Amino acid sequence: MTHKNKRKSVANAYRKLTPIDSDIEIARRSKLNPVEIVAKQTRLNPDEVEPYGFYKAKINARAYHRLEKHPKGKLILVTAMTPTPAGEGKTVTSIGLAQAIGKMNRRQILTLREPSLGPTFGFKGGAAGGGYSQVLPMEDINLHFTGDMHAVTTAHNLLAAMVDNHVFHGNMLKIDSEKIVWRRVVDLCDRQLRQCKIGLGSKFDGFPHRSGFDITASSEIMAALSLARNLRDLENRLERIIVAYNETGEPVFARELNVVGAMMVLLKDAINPNLVQTTENTPAFIHCGPFGNIAHGCNSVRATHLALKLADYVVTEAGFAADLGAEKFINIKCRLSGLKPAVAVLVATCRALKMHGGVPLEQINEENLDALEAGLPNLRIHIENLKKFHLPVVVAVNRFLSDTSAELDSVLNFCDSMDVPTALSEVAVLGGNGGLELAKKVISVIDNNVQTDSQLHTLYDVNSPIKEKISTIAREIYRAEGVDYHPLAEENIKQLERHGLKNLPICMAKTQYSISDDPKKLGAPTNWRLTVRDIKVSNAPGYIVVLTGKMLLMPGMPKNAAVERIGLDDEGNTYGLS
Repeated sequence: MTHKNKRKSVANAYRKLTPIDSDIEIARRSKLNPVEIVAKQTRLNPDEVEPYGFYKAKINARAYHRLEKHPKGKLILVTAMTPTPAGEGKTVTSIGLAQAIGKMNRRQILTLREPSLGPTFGFKGGAAGGGYSQVLPMEDINLHFTGDMHAVTTAHNLLAAMVDNHVFHGNMLKIDSEKIVWRRVVDLCDRQLRQCKIGLGSKFDGFPHRSGFDITASSEIMAALSLARNLRDLENRLERIIVAYNETGEPVFARELNVVGAMMVLLKDAINPNLVQTTENTPAFIHCGPFGNIAHGCNSVRATHLALKLADYVVTEAGFAADLGAEKFINIKCRLSGLKPAVAVLVATCRALKMHGGVPLEQINEENLDALEAGLPNLRIHIENLKKFHLPVVVAVNRFLSDTSAELDSVLNFCDSMDVPTALSEVAVLGGNGGLELAKKVISVIDNNVQTDSQLHTLYDVNSPIKEKISTIAREIYRAEGVDYHPLAEENIKQLERHGLKNLPICMAKTQYSISDDPKKLGAPTNWRLTVRDIKVSNAPGYIVVLTGKMLLMPGMPKNAAVERIGLDDEGNTYGLS
């Protein structure tokens, strides 16, 4: 199809799109299949499925043992341009793409992360897709689900309690109370808990020392759970957690506190992926929830590997934009797990492009071709970055009702100029039918790609010096001119090198709202330097966390939090999650 004809089809389709009901209304009208039927679609055996009610289930280890030597399908990675408050619809696109592949009579499974209660109550309400491309039961997934988040929170805080208990009862390990680095977590946004002094009161109340809380999604245990292949692998990862440093400056590990066994008991069910379905009954594995801006932002290795054994095509997503999610997916998840995506789908919107071109949020629905053109360099950088990993790219233009034909044509022409296949995604309004063009493009790229698995390219040598790895990411992905380090970061780099912990991948903790480390720098920033504030090792997942700019591991709630819009109606139904 020529671009002239494509522009004509865009205009015709634009006239046909109409507003739809709210997400929660669509979710309640959707006819769900019993989870046993969904499992049967995936070729899982009944004894491999442990139902949690009618529409949710855990998949146990029997499935892994049975499918160990089964051939693998193709992995489709969905990522996005730099997000904005307008919302880009990466999860919606992932869900709709999986539904569309199913309509093409291809065996497919969707794999996503679990939402955190932090942003659910804080920034944006629900995180289970939208319109006619949702994962269901939406209320359960957005709230307590199968208890995985609570299991991680409890295991994490049990370890923190045991550290303090050890010091209280004689401190045989000679832990320096000023160098206890294992903080506590809670699955909420609460800035008041970032910095605390605990153990106040009498000597029977413990010993005073500084501590604080991070959000559960940033927990090292969450990261380890999402990267663990099995229970034994998880146990080994938990044992090597560094909880403190002793009086001579040597690390103290979780295994020295005789607590890992109890932590494993808490996590034994949480390691198993959760099975649900979409609005069109497409099977979906939703498991683990590390954030993409402060952790590696992917669903679990365990869920992804299992899906690839059960389906010909597996759709997954990485958190936030390609500079965060996709970079970490390749350099961390793929490096540590052996996973290799066959194609990357990059989600873009006219609304986001206009915001990156200088349009304020309140004017986002007005046509502005000049601003859109000014925002296109942001999309260009993400396309270029994905190609650096030797990944073929398909751009999905997630269409909103306010998009004009001229705006859509501008994006399509730009992608054509970069020699990148592109397709409109209308899955929020039309479900899987709105993703058929995208699905056909994606499958065509996979089928026609002569690239071998060995050609997937990681960005840096993991054995390179820490600063060299950080510099490579800053220069190649963020386009920074250089990197500046605060004294604390310099000190911690030397400490990691001294303890033999330097040969690990890098996990950048950076704002999601800019390619730079400053959320106010939109578009494609130039002439700037990356600021590294602090560095710490996450030894259980096996990477080094680099805190940049003003990034924090415990978000705060906005002035008008989403929690204010959530409640129950007279019939006991939840509202406000969409």
